[in-house]
Amino acid sequence: MSTAILTGPPVAGSPLEADLRTLGFDVRTADDAASAAELLAAVPAQERVAVVDPRFVGHLHALRLALTDPRFPAAAVPGALTAQPEARPALTRAVGRIPVGAGTAHLTDVLTDTLTESLDHEVPGLHRVELGSLVATVALTPAQREDAREAVDAVDDEAVRLRTAVKSRDGFFTTYCISPYSRYLARWCARRGLTPNQVTTASLLTALIAAGCAATGTRGGFVAAGFLLLFSFVLDCADGQLARYSLQYSTMGAWLDATFDRAKEYAYYAGLALGAVRGGDDVWALALGAMVLQICRHVVDFSFNEANHDATANTSPTAALSDKLDSVGWTVWLRRMIVLPIGERWAMIAVLTALTTPRIVFYALLIGCALAACYTTAGRVLRSLTRRARRTDRAAQALADLADSGPLAELIAGRGHGRGRTGSFLAPVMAFLSAAVLLVWVIFQRDPMSWLTVGIAVCSALLAGAAVARPLKGALDWLVPPFFRIGEYVTILVLAARADVPGALPAAFGLVAAVAYHHYDTVYRIRGGTGAPPRWLVRATGGHEGRILVITVLAAALSPSGFTIALTALAVVLALLVLIESIRFWVSSQAPAVHDEGEPA
Repeated sequence: MSTAILTGPPVAGSPLEADLRTLGFDVRTADDAASAAELLAAVPAQERVAVVDPRFVGHLHALRLALTDPRFPAAAVPGALTAQPEARPALTRAVGRIPVGAGTAHLTDVLTDTLTESLDHEVPGLHRVELGSLVATVALTPAQREDAREAVDAVDDEAVRLRTAVKSRDGFFTTYCISPYSRYLARWCARRGLTPNQVTTASLLTALIAAGCAATGTRGGFVAAGFLLLFSFVLDCADGQLARYSLQYSTMGAWLDATFDRAKEYAYYAGLALGAVRGGDDVWALALGAMVLQICRHVVDFSFNEANHDATANTSPTAALSDKLDSVGWTVWLRRMIVLPIGERWAMIAVLTALTTPRIVFYALLIGCALAACYTTAGRVLRSLTRRARRTDRAAQALADLADSGPLAELIAGRGHGRGRTGSFLAPVMAFLSAAVLLVWVIFQRDPMSWLTVGIAVCSALLAGAAVARPLKGALDWLVPPFFRIGEYVTILVLAARADVPGALPAAFGLVAAVAYHHYDTVYRIRGGTGAPPRWLVRATGGHEGRILVITVLAAALSPSGFTIALTALAVVLALLVLIESIRFWVSSQAPAVHDEGEPA
């Protein structure tokens, strides 16, 4: 239960108390600042508190936005403010500073506004709600109250609530083919007490059933899989819309939404591959290649965004051109579609699954995602080279965490500490060479499953250590994590393919999926403001260079069938290790509630 304190002259017949109780608040009244301070002190420290002027007139949804959004420690609209437990001390101090006696009427006439101004100086996260067409005001006279009531009646706040439940930035397919009706599904779920996490789980289960249908290898199974994948995406949109509609944001919800999106897509790839094998066409290499390409696209997105999350300047002509293009309507949709975001990509996968074969699906995925990756990466490289920005220590640390360097790279980096110049191109060049040396060898060598490959892996680790020896503050240092991911994932793919035994590529698929989960988990922890996974976990998983070394040793020391068994065992061990620690963390996490407002790739 949350508590709302009404402080100010009472208004007869006002629906305000009923509205506050509808939002789940226990309503108490105070005559002045002193009695408000007493009531505030009596509320348990772990509860949310709201201070509302009884003369408040406005939409219920305006109050909902100001008083119930869990993402902000404090929030306010004219006439109402709220403080979560972390902002309660600041609110208590603000109330205690309100003077009494002659000459203080201007401070206590609208007490909520005075408290809001005080919190604005003390609470960096104070959120002033953007009302748009919604009304929230303090009516000091009967005439003002009448005018405010007319303004409230002129705007349908339920229509506003439904409209704003949709993301402010979505792809073309999602905006025009899904959101027009999925928002009503979200409202239906809200009115029946369903939570966003339950809808997210339903979306996952639907996608897993779709993968199972694809795994049958029959035309009927493929058609059913396509329809179910699209329905899973409808639910995937509805869970976020439900969160925005009912303001049920949470760290756990954001993590589940992002994690399950990846799990659904990659499980579907596996289902397609199994179905193709049943039909006599082994496409596991294509399925693994599509997953690797998509993961690397995400890593590029994550690394670039983290590198520029708090950059102090952006003077890039490329960014200026991008902003100019955004002012032309049709170019906005074209540029959103060309990157093949999740809506367009899943629609393509679903239609091609129903009408063609798994091999064609993966060819289309590989070509489309490769073109999208080239387009986005080239634009970001140009933007990075032409901008003038000072990257912060936080950005450098985020890139170092995303690099996922293990004990071997740490040792090498420690020995090379101080060499090279921060801000140069040394780090991305070393990271590129680390991946390129290894991949050229395993791809073009006649027998890469040899002890010579182990030696090449050691050289790759030396170069990887050199890449992270200095803080990653250079213009292109955000390329370091993607180069490391490409080197690790493609090495696993090639060695499994060259083993040329049944089960090797499915085992490699499972191993890459387990490692990728660890890398996605790192991203979501950083986004949630809790930092990367603990170093003991990174060391236990070996880091990217340690895993490459272990895999090359296994390939050299074991027979192809033994290598397949080892890959399977390694995938299981890593999956259990990262999943158990990740679930433990997210269940107990105290990170602030977040929600993604842009359509992911």
